[in-house]
Amino acid sequence: MKGRHGRGESLTRPGRPAGSPLPEPPFDPTEVAARLLAWYGRCGRDLPWRHSRDPYRIWLSEIMLQQTTVAAVIPYFQRFLQHFPDVATLAAAPVEDVIAQWAGLGYYSRARNLHAAAQRVMAEHGGDFPAELDALQRLPGVGRSTAGAIYSIAFNRPGPILDGNVRRVLCRLFALDGDPRSTSAEKQLWLWAAALTPEQHCHDYAQASMDLGATVCTPSAPACPVCPLETLCQARKLGLEGELPRARTKKAIPTQTQVALLLCRQGRFLVRRRPLSGMLGGLWEFPGREVSASETPAAAARDLLRQLGLEGELIPAGAVRHAYSHFRLQLQLFFALVDGPAAVGEETPSAWLNPTELGDLPFHGAHQKALPLLPAALGEPGEANLFPGVTHA
Repeated sequence: MKGRHGRGESLTRPGRPAGSPLPEPPFDPTEVAARLLAWYGRCGRDLPWRHSRDPYRIWLSEIMLQQTTVAAVIPYFQRFLQHFPDVATLAAAPVEDVIAQWAGLGYYSRARNLHAAAQRVMAEHGGDFPAELDALQRLPGVGRSTAGAIYSIAFNRPGPILDGNVRRVLCRLFALDGDPRSTSAEKQLWLWAAALTPEQHCHDYAQASMDLGATVCTPSAPACPVCPLETLCQARKLGLEGELPRARTKKAIPTQTQVALLLCRQGRFLVRRRPLSGMLGGLWEFPGREVSASETPAAAARDLLRQLGLEGELIPAGAVRHAYSHFRLQLQLFFALVDGPAAVGEETPSAWLNPTELGDLPFHGAHQKALPLLPAALGEPGEANLFPGVTHA
């Protein structure tokens, strides 16, 4: 094969499953970068993090963009920079503050890794992001593709990228059939990504390849007639552009039922913060627990109230649904007026807060959806504006 890899590297014959070797690609690999760069000059997206070569901003944007759309990331990126304008400020901040600014963006381990990586940059690299691929990849939360993106975009050096958009482009460009996430496909996709990455203009090429997948080579109804790679694309030649990459067999997503208690004492509600480690770490929630198969939500709610050492008449206050990456949540809410202190452990920070204070807390998604139900639970529908910007979905 021409380019950085010699003949004999694993390339797949168009339309055949991964693992069928082909000595050379069916087109000149150098054409890919030339066409993408020309297209990017005309059609590249204007995004906030593209106004700078600052490795901090590029790293922040790449972490935020993991598993999240550009439209969702932009306002978070801008607000985050207002609070943490540089890596030193981020490293010095309490992790709880970082999580609070991340609240609503999801996949909260990213926020904890972001904070840990900032501290490592300060401690081990004197506040300067490392300009080597392997050193970037050793930062918490930075995988191979993210390291390649930072290396290319911030330092203008050839770092292969294989995010979801680039993966889709390559699967179609080479007509890779079969499971695109299999071990053999993963190996070949990385070989192709490296082989096509040019030695020059790496900054623009990395962004062009991601933009192509995001705006033209989309998951459904790809805009092939305006694609700069149309005449090279093997899936297009075979009429498979609408079928590749092949969809993976989806596992059944379980549904979990939980209860949460909206406990009011003198106009204040009991909330607690989840441990920093683990799922949704550091975010706030109302007291809650899972409902077992042998009990009803009402019984689980009464049991939880007893565990808290509180008494009161529990009244159903509605339900919310929320989807996480690996399960769907059905959250049943119960309201009660209570007296006395709650029996909460020292390892679980808790507080009694008024509705305005609750609106300022970083709640995780499901319990955020419960906030608009508080005025109704209190019989005060006119106070729904206590939670501006919060909607019940």
